[in-house]
Amino acid sequence: MIKSILVPTDFSKQAESALKVAAQIAKKNNAKIYLLHILELPMHLTDLMSSGAPAPAPEAVFFMKQTHKKFEEVLEQDYLKDIEVIETVSFEDVMHGIIESSTKNNADIIIMGSHGSTGFEELFIGSNAEKIVRTSKIPVLVIKEDCEIFEVKDFVYATNFDDEDKPSLLAANEFANSIRAKLHLVWINTANGFKTTYETEEKMNKMISGLGINNYTLNIYNDITVEKGILNFADSIKAGMIGISTHGRKGISHFINGSLGEDVVNHAKRPVLTFKI
Repeated sequence: MIKSILVPTDFSKQAESALKVAAQIAKKNNAKIYLLHILELPMHLTDLMSSGAPAPAPEAVFFMKQTHKKFEEVLEQDYLKDIEVIETVSFEDVMHGIIESSTKNNADIIIMGSHGSTGFEELFIGSNAEKIVRTSKIPVLVIKEDCEIFEVKDFVYATNFDDEDKPSLLAANEFANSIRAKLHLVWINTANGFKTTYETEEKMNKMISGLGINNYTLNIYNDITVEKGILNFADSIKAGMIGISTHGRKGISHFINGSLGEDVVNHAKRPVLTFKI
């Protein structure tokens, strides 16, 4: 059950979209929201704040007051009515601040907005959402567009039906149940990893049996790449969101192999929920 939700915010439109979704999920699950702002101060001010100095620098006090004022404006929004929202500030970089806050507050899920990126920006910069997806040990729900009503009827979960993906599949099913959505499990068949329908169905049924998953469909979808297959299948059934597991590779391994989860997060137009294997 989702009882604690972490929502990082930079007070942008994308962050507000994520907060609106978090609010709707919180109401359905009677959960609380930790609203996190990363306050990127100059190094000397960060050191002062982190050390708990008795007299913070005036500049730090000014930034804290500005942040608190923005929090107050956000908390006045009608969509947060009757939800426990706890404001919190971190002085670390975005990635470490979010990961540490999720651990400290025992968050069950991180919900965050993303601009997405393409071309050279994607290659050299990447997005904060991608970094969190790669690093987080708890599920991460990435929201791209404004979502006044988060009502997902069809939830696509892409899997290779290997045993290592069972925990993520069960978590995806639990999330689907929490938002009352139908789970569409899909195997993407490509030329490089081609399997016959018989082989695929046998593997699907072997994994799914005994897991206690009820409201679902099994699907095989052919495409050029796994990423395109996931996105195109989701389009074909007009799914409300996509789910996928990620290994969270780092360093040279990440550069060579890439991360399917990050690529889907970056290129999908609909919400994407990732789970760490």
